[in-house]
Amino acid sequence: MSLQTHEVFGIRPELSEHSYIDRRSLDRDFKKLIARKQTHIAIRGASKAGKSWLRQRVLHDPITVQCRLSYTTADIYRDALAKLDISLEVQSSASSALKGKLAASGEAGFKLIAKVTGSGEVASESTATKTEKAVGKDINDLDFVAALIRASGRTLVIEDFHYLPVAEQKKFAFDLKTLWDYKTFVVVIGVWISENMLITLNPDLADRIEELSVTWQESELKQVLKKGCEKLGLRMTDEVASELARVSYESVGLLQKLALRMLDDELGIEDSAPEGTEILVDNASAVHDAAMHVAEQQNQLYQAFAKRVCDGIRSRKNSTAIYAHAMAAIMSATDENLTKGFSAKAIYDIAHKRQPRIQSGNLKAILPRFPELQVDEDGRGLVLAYDQQDELINVVDRQLLLYRRFATVKWPWEDLILEVEKAAANESFE
Repeated sequence: MSLQTHEVFGIRPELSEHSYIDRRSLDRDFKKLIARKQTHIAIRGASKAGKSWLRQRVLHDPITVQCRLSYTTADIYRDALAKLDISLEVQSSASSALKGKLAASGEAGFKLIAKVTGSGEVASESTATKTEKAVGKDINDLDFVAALIRASGRTLVIEDFHYLPVAEQKKFAFDLKTLWDYKTFVVVIGVWISENMLITLNPDLADRIEELSVTWQESELKQVLKKGCEKLGLRMTDEVASELARVSYESVGLLQKLALRMLDDELGIEDSAPEGTEILVDNASAVHDAAMHVAEQQNQLYQAFAKRVCDGIRSRKNSTAIYAHAMAAIMSATDENLTKGFSAKAIYDIAHKRQPRIQSGNLKAILPRFPELQVDEDGRGLVLAYDQQDELINVVDRQLLLYRRFATVKWPWEDLILEVEKAAANESFE
């Protein structure tokens, strides 16, 4: 069967079997945990590590909630129930109780509520009216929500959990214990460094949640290339495959993007080889050409990230150059440091050397604020995350590492430092 390169390689929302591999039996382990229905499942990995493709390959028609930076636990339930044609109108979420009301907004919602409450089948003509069911004022609210999810026969999946504020992460971690009691098991997907982070947030989750880590080794990335090339009738040399894997920074999504760019644009290979023939891919310089073009394409994205941080710093009352010095220190870190986690102490050492008035306590106080400075008006676009538990900054978006290596980058930190220090020459640091 003739294929085009973009049908095999490249980033797309839907799963591509042509270049998908089950590394270290993750698919099998995930399927086994889902089938057991005994624990929650946490899937952690860097951005574009293939977490969503793993979920798509194993789970059929889940209830998927995409988190944003401003989301609360109530927003998660509201979005989840909306996928079931049920609206959750929250009146107050200050306590563990939802204190709101549920309203069926479609025929499926009416049937679910009827099924859970035992009120019998709802006539189809009733769907034209809005029927509401009051939610109680204790934790049994969550019992009812859990019952609706169970009755749907679908699995609740929380994507981008790392976007939730720490307080909401902790609140949801405690809800997970209650949901486990109700035999309603959830899949939580996100980017975090620490192992078993959810158990740290709520120790009661020990033995109630299993964590799968989605990571990639260069040898596994090369397997992706090998499988995809075989589908296209290509034979890629080990030199080319190794270099592609190396500049992908352990990100299978970035590998997919670079492979398509190299084959399609740099080498002009848009279609699979004619039947019975083979095309040799041995031009290693094309890897760097592809990386350069991909990095240049990201210029607007990362300059917008830099601008949001700068604008956020400028808009803060009595802001000081401590933010800019911290960003300059972070962006001077090695790829390995940003991948595995760059400590607040290391950031302080660099920032303090740049500006002796910066104090360790002040720096640790501002690092948790970095996520809100980065995201756009929709609460998305996180590039760097901060782990308050271990006091580590890490890169969420691995493309940043490619960008700063292959693009000519001019960050605004130094100009901002001069601007802020000039405006606040007589002010003390935070």
